[in-house]
Amino acid sequence: MHPNPYRGEIVAELGGVRRRLRLTLGALAELEAALEAESLAELFARFEQGRFTARELIAIIGAGLRGAGNDISDEEVARLASGQGVPGYVDVAARLLAAAFPEQADDA
Repeated sequence: MHPNPYRGEIVAELGGVRRRLRLTLGALAELEAALEAESLAELFARFEQGRFTARELIAIIGAGLRGAGNDISDEEVARLASGQGVPGYVDVAARLLAAAFPEQADDA
């Protein structure tokens, strides 16, 4: 499974399965609502500054999974194991946001 970086895709192992993730426009709108962010820039800045919660990691990863076509709820995402523990979840969310916002990731 190879991600398409031009589509903002990444691949991550979650729950022992390699999965494709992508933040589509719909997934980004879902994130804005779920995380009560006023803008996409605010969402990216919050994560970049390390101001995020486990609930926000679940929302980001869940939106990315659903954006790539996976039928999965946030409750199911919360139960997915990462081989690297919490740092693994942070890495997945960071890579996903960087893929969705490459110009902001380059400025960091």
